Amino acid sequence: MDIFDKIKVNKGSLGQYSDMADGYFAFPKLEGEIGPRMTFRGKEVLVWSLNNYLGLANNPEVRKADAEYTKQYGLAYPMGARMMSGQTTNHEKFERMAADFEQKESAYLLNFGYQGMVSIIDALVNRHDVIVYDSESHACIMDGLRLHIGKRFAFHHNDIESCEKQLQRATTLTEESGGGILVITEGVFGMAGDLGKLDKITALKKKYHFRILVDDAHGFGTMGANGRGTGEHFGVQDQIDVYFAAFAKSMAGFGGFVASTKEVISYLKYNLRSQIYAKSLPMAMTLGAIKRLEIIQTHPEYREKLWTIVRALQNGLKKEGLDLGKTESSVTPVFMKGGVTRSTQLIYDLREHYNIFCSVVIYPVVPKDVVMLRLIPTAAHSLEDVDYTIKAFREIKRKIDNNEYPDEMADFTK
Repeated sequence: MDIFDKIKVNKGSLGQYSDMADGYFAFPKLEGEIGPRMTFRGKEVLVWSLNNYLGLANNPEVRKADAEYTKQYGLAYPMGARMMSGQTTNHEKFERMAADFEQKESAYLLNFGYQGMVSIIDALVNRHDVIVYDSESHACIMDGLRLHIGKRFAFHHNDIESCEKQLQRATTLTEESGGGILVITEGVFGMAGDLGKLDKITALKKKYHFRILVDDAHGFGTMGANGRGTGEHFGVQDQIDVYFAAFAKSMAGFGGFVASTKEVISYLKYNLRSQIYAKSLPMAMTLGAIKRLEIIQTHPEYREKLWTIVRALQNGLKKEGLDLGKTESSVTPVFMKGGVTRSTQLIYDLREHYNIFCSVVIYPVVPKDVVMLRLIPTAAHSLEDVDYTIKAFREIKRKIDNNEYPDEMADFTK
């Protein structure tokens, strides 16, 4: 059998939709300056699908810094992996800033966010250790778990009773194996916007011996009084043993970092395969990260503007009777009834008749009879954008309630 034969009959859970989705529902092209208004298929749309939380993607200070640093250094320097030839004073400067900001002893700059998390998990555990993790963890966590040759137990999403049950199982096993326990969860769950119950999970340390790793990609820069993240929001930042953040959200950048004790970070520096064997983050991006972190620390008004938009959008949608699930963050899901067919009609209607661009999530991410429209408010949006969107969703809801969408797939080939 040719290894490619199976592709013809099984394109994967998402790939099965490729013939009808490619270029419109999947892999769409948004063009123009990054912001609330961009171009899709030749016309301007109001965009609610970019994780540009603080609006830094086109912030004048950021754009100026990115341009100057790229002109000065290009994108090649430093060449090589950091362990061999890619270490610089500015990489170390960012790490000191990140550690201080997150109130940790030390931090390590990562050239990739996704691969960084995979490697963190791989480095922290061996075959004697047990991982206890939230069942709705991000794909980067799931890929890291696949590398673990020891035991791993999932607890029901944000279910503390289930988490404790898995901790009991893990404790029994590690008492026999001599290993340890690593609990993994997220600060903000990026699809539905609910928060990991970090206060309740860390409270279990009084009964069980474990360390906790928190993926706070969506919480960093947006949550907490100072933007330090979801740990600050719950007042348990000191209880998070390993803190991870990515730059692709609030920083509108590339890369990430991990923060912990000096001992743990020193160990990770010498054991993270995705960093040891990959090129160092370019100097322009490293200096760009420093600039972005400085802005997060010195311009709280961007975070305040974000939350003004978030509250206006979420409160307005709720008043229209729309289901936003359990979101407690800026991520704004809108749950509606329907399957794949209705989802195509919804998105087609929003994009073609209301000029609103948002992402759609369907089975297998959500149940077969559910459509989730995912909106991402940012500090770059305006209250006028919010008002227009609420009115549009009011009409969309009316159409759904009146069963006005046809049964056939939307025609997006025009």
